Amino acid sequence: MNIDHADPAELALLRDAFKSGAPSLGWDAVRAFEAQHGIVLPEPYRTCVAEMSDGCEQGPPEYGLIPLAELPRDWGDGRDERHLALPFPLTKAWIWDTDEDLDPDEGVPDSIFDHGSIVLGTDGCGMYWHLIVTGPQRGHVWWISGEGAYPFSGDGSGFAAWVKHWADGKPW
Repeated sequence: MNIDHADPAELALLRDAFKSGAPSLGWDAVRAFEAQHGIVLPEPYRTCVAEMSDGCEQGPPEYGLIPLAELPRDWGDGRDERHLALPFPLTKAWIWDTDEDLDPDEGVPDSIFDHGSIVLGTDGCGMYWHLIVTGPQRGHVWWISGEGAYPFSGDGSGFAAWVKHWADGKPW
């Protein structure tokens, strides 16, 4: 997985998967988003939203790929501000009720949802797919819910592998 340079084969896969997606943002809008948040989006997602599609109602995931600057409808109001430039705090799967350092009355730390990632979409019921944009997991896709967080592990762990998994009709 090369997160700094777009792989032509991955770009071809994304072009095919998002033929009927939303219009792309263009490079100026992608660079403005990156500057606003102090990040550089990982490839091939960066090229996908700039040149191919900024979202896709058909998926992935269950309720579609949401546009870059948006959050899913079920995200909720009154949540803390998201900080994309702060490192994503996890490097391995995490289950909240087995974390001995976590006070169960406090719930899942906000940093798991709000630091170092963009939200790709939802499977409903508070289950979200995130693309990690900062920290050691940069470029990897994670499934995050109130119960835990797990890195996607299909035939790869990045955005193109995640899209391929969906396009091939494989279950999550």
